[in-house]
Amino acid sequence: MHRSIILIVIILLSSTAFFSCGKTYDYVIQNGSIYDGTGNPSITADIAVKDGKIIMIGEVEPDAERIIDATGLYISPGFIDIHNHAFFSEDELYDPGDIDIDWDEVKAVKNYLTQGVTTVVSGNCGAGSYEIRDMLRHMEKIGIGVNVIELVGHGTVRNKVMKMEDRDPDEDELEEMKELVEKAMKEGAFGISSGLFYAPGSYAKTEEVIELAKVVAEYGGIYATHLRDEGANGTIGLPESVREAVRIGEEAGVPVQIAHIKAAGKEAWGQSKEVTEIIENANSRGVKVYADQYPYMAGSTSLSPIVLPRWIQEGGRDKMIDRFDDRDLIRRIRRDIYERVDRYGGPEAIVISSFNDKKEYEGKNLNEISALMELTPVDAAIEILREHDPGVIIFMMKEEDVETYMQKTYTMTCSDGSNLEFNSGLPHPRNYGAFTRKISHYVLEKGLITMEHAIRAATGLPADMLGLTDRGLIREDYAADIVIFDPNTIRDRATYTNPHQYSKGIKFLFVNGQLVIEDDVFNETLAGKPLRKNGKDIN
Repeated sequence: MHRSIILIVIILLSSTAFFSCGKTYDYVIQNGSIYDGTGNPSITADIAVKDGKIIMIGEVEPDAERIIDATGLYISPGFIDIHNHAFFSEDELYDPGDIDIDWDEVKAVKNYLTQGVTTVVSGNCGAGSYEIRDMLRHMEKIGIGVNVIELVGHGTVRNKVMKMEDRDPDEDELEEMKELVEKAMKEGAFGISSGLFYAPGSYAKTEEVIELAKVVAEYGGIYATHLRDEGANGTIGLPESVREAVRIGEEAGVPVQIAHIKAAGKEAWGQSKEVTEIIENANSRGVKVYADQYPYMAGSTSLSPIVLPRWIQEGGRDKMIDRFDDRDLIRRIRRDIYERVDRYGGPEAIVISSFNDKKEYEGKNLNEISALMELTPVDAAIEILREHDPGVIIFMMKEEDVETYMQKTYTMTCSDGSNLEFNSGLPHPRNYGAFTRKISHYVLEKGLITMEHAIRAATGLPADMLGLTDRGLIREDYAADIVIFDPNTIRDRATYTNPHQYSKGIKFLFVNGQLVIEDDVFNETLAGKPLRKNGKDIN
């Protein structure tokens, strides 16, 4: 019996010794220059990662499953794309088999991972779903490459309740919209987005949006807005649109995010100074106003909102076509289209980026297409819209305005892009290079902003606006969303004529503590997850 007890003790001690041989950390990152996302200058320290989190920063014992030597490299929190349209389409989300795309490629979101992006905020410009719970659960089921945050869309909610009608809601309709917004917030949305530039959001008065934003305020959410007029669509003008956004945030009691801030079209060029004064005056009196920006001179959307006044779109597509065929209206329609195209810089400034049925139009501007069709640019636009509403790229901004906005401490980095199928169409290069371009061009080449400014704009600043308390910074007990890049090689490669080119220079990328990029190569790991404002799902 005595010998048996001794034998058992020996076995237990041996087992304990065996299990204690495991490594303390999953990863230790050594010798890199750390930009923590706060805007502070870099420091040199080690980072230990364990079970998806940053466990220690400082002098770390290299007792890890893997040691990463980051000598000569920069370390940052994973970038947060605060304005994105990934996973926005319900058709793509629920019926991928009905769409002729490589779904496995799209859900990996490789075009963002290779920019260093670990979290995207979707549902922007009023287009976000109110079925947040179903969306997020589906993402968990299929697996995704990045973390996803969703906003509920004012345009989606309004269309559900009122269709494409250009009128005020009655009391019952407003209450129904508020209920849909509240449902989305309870299911994990981080706020509400509006697209007051687009129909049907453009049909809403300011007071309607304030009432819906008040619901969001009860849940600590934000208000993100595509302004009613960014300068070229001839309604209230850019400065007044910014004042409207500030008013909504102030009266509803929510932080305001001005989406893809710009001065669009020749009438707005140079107005960035007035716009920034409006924002700074609001911030000085306690209204929290932020902006996001992609670092390019061209924007992108579909053709119809660029060339058509909203009165033509009222009631939906069928009524739009009827108006095209109305002899009493066509002269007015042509005049309005001509004026809008002119404000954006003329038909040469509008380039078709994707056209499912006429690939030969992709990459050509409206002037070139009108020559092929043997029509005026205005009539060419009408004939195109009879058939399809193609994607367009619009060259409508000036470098001076882009740089003015970029230098502000409240301006975040965004792409305004989405997860794409590689080699499909000629999309805006921002889908592949917004974040790497800002660092390579505006920090390293031009010296317009500092590295710590650029990194904060892509990490700590959007995290602060969203109210994230566990990511967006290099900080102990935070999620290990970490990008490690080479300042000598980081660059965007996508161009307007050859956009499907992944960025370079992201040497390593962690998403939720999992290594997904190693030596510039995506390893096919889907480590992303949907994030909920309330931190948990509901039944």
